Amino acid sequence: MELAAFAERARAIEAESADTDVRERVTDLLGAAGADLPVVARYVQGRVFPAHDSTKLDIGPALCYEAIAKAAGRNVTVDDVEERVADVGDVGEVASGYDFGGQRGLAAFGAGAGAGGETGGDGSGAGGTGGLTVAEVDDELRDLAATEGSGSRDTKRDILFGLFNRTGDDEARYLARLVLSEMRIGVGDGAVRDAIADAFDVPVDEVERALQVTNDHGEVAVVARDEGLDGLESLGLEVGRPVGAMLAQAGTVTEALDDWEAAAVEWKFDGARVQVHHDPDGIGDGGEGPRTRLFSRNMEDVTDPLPEVVEFVEGALDTPAILDGEVVAVADDGSPLPFQEVLRRFRRKHDVAKAREDTSVEFRAFDCLHADGDDLLDDPLTERHDRLESALGEAGAAALSALTVSDDPDEIAAIEAEALDAGHEGIMLKNPGSAYTPGRRGKQWLKRKPDVETLDLVVTGAEWGEGRRAELLGTFEISARTDDGFAPLGKVATGITDEELEDLTDLLEPHVLSEDGADVDVDPAVVFEVGYEEIQASPTYAAGYALRFPRFLGVRDDIDPDDTDSLERVERLAERQ
Repeated sequence: MELAAFAERARAIEAESADTDVRERVTDLLGAAGADLPVVARYVQGRVFPAHDSTKLDIGPALCYEAIAKAAGRNVTVDDVEERVADVGDVGEVASGYDFGGQRGLAAFGAGAGAGGETGGDGSGAGGTGGLTVAEVDDELRDLAATEGSGSRDTKRDILFGLFNRTGDDEARYLARLVLSEMRIGVGDGAVRDAIADAFDVPVDEVERALQVTNDHGEVAVVARDEGLDGLESLGLEVGRPVGAMLAQAGTVTEALDDWEAAAVEWKFDGARVQVHHDPDGIGDGGEGPRTRLFSRNMEDVTDPLPEVVEFVEGALDTPAILDGEVVAVADDGSPLPFQEVLRRFRRKHDVAKAREDTSVEFRAFDCLHADGDDLLDDPLTERHDRLESALGEAGAAALSALTVSDDPDEIAAIEAEALDAGHEGIMLKNPGSAYTPGRRGKQWLKRKPDVETLDLVVTGAEWGEGRRAELLGTFEISARTDDGFAPLGKVATGITDEELEDLTDLLEPHVLSEDGADVDVDPAVVFEVGYEEIQASPTYAAGYALRFPRFLGVRDDIDPDDTDSLERVERLAERQ
């Protein structure tokens, strides 16, 4: 499929407002994708790689603007592009307004010459007339993602320049959005799921199940088209390929016992979610890979920063398994350390041995998704816990999270008191008969924390500081998730040390979209945990609410912006005050 054809269909999808019309358009697109179906199924959502693949383009707005400016010609600067994006609010709209393709000859060659150089007498080096295909774009973007080391930034820019140099208006619009993960055409996971079912005449519930176990819309689309229902039913979990973590929502003991009669209760650890994949014969084709891989809640590979967890797993498991659990930081006496200590380990890429000396971590396992060849997602929670205990055996018993099924509020309160006395956050309440639903947040798992409520909110703006903090971002706009974006709830500037401000500035600068004096517009990519005294109705902020005395508690590296607290939850919390 030519990129121009994809862009034309994407433009038509974007013009639709009704969900049914969007689904029909996506159905037609998938049906016409041909050999490019797996790529198209991802690109229409703004994804370059499958959800289970932690590979990233590592392209920020600034680098994208450089490539656009270079392709647009000598009279266009990076500042010009940035100012237009600030005015328009859409990098795709800005890119589509330039006349690309003029940078020909030697200037078009570089690291990205495969995409951007002249290709001969067919005019393929100019203005979208070269028949740039979706497959070619995918090849170039994969090369870009693999680029690292000295000079990688220039190489990435040149590859992007080469691609933009071969695009017309709509092609440039969607290429720019794709590389910045801002497709903005109203197509999410659900729309593609339904479109796969419609396009290839397979049951939508089977598509849903296949997506849960593969985390790859491209693979599922191809299997649905080529193998139908039988093919979808054959798809299962794969050791080494992470799946979305089952998520919990806030709840109470009363709610749990009203809904389930009895609740499965366990401690809520103040740690970071980790999915363990282990195969004693080695993970990957021919068993050539490592025996153990660890993935964060966001499906990032965190194996290298956590060697003691790897050692523990390899000493405890002797059959293939996929486990769900938490990594907790512990003091010398075994007591838990704050969550931020765990995140320091997750971020560590160098001198891991020194980090291990400074902060020890331990694994706590509470669920089993796969054991010795058996997928367990559909098994009841209590049976999965039995398989977990069996898989860990005596060698891994220290990591097993105790699970108690009870219908007695007093017994549950006693378990909660034990968890708090041990230094943990509270308790988890789970439906004993519930299946494991990857990537879903529902009422089958409830988290109860008796202390002050906190919110996980996305940073959407910031302000430069003053005086000795003039080179640091010092105030941060925090926003709650809505159906179509994020709504500001206020600004947080308290509870942050100078050292933390330096780290936060370094963390946020790659996501800066534009600046106006001291005010900074930030791409919603970084999540803060925020404490507060009260939620008030407020006409000042788009959310309609404001946090009274908000304070910064930490960065939630383990949470995607799409998994943060919703405005609906903020409204519920406000009503309960």
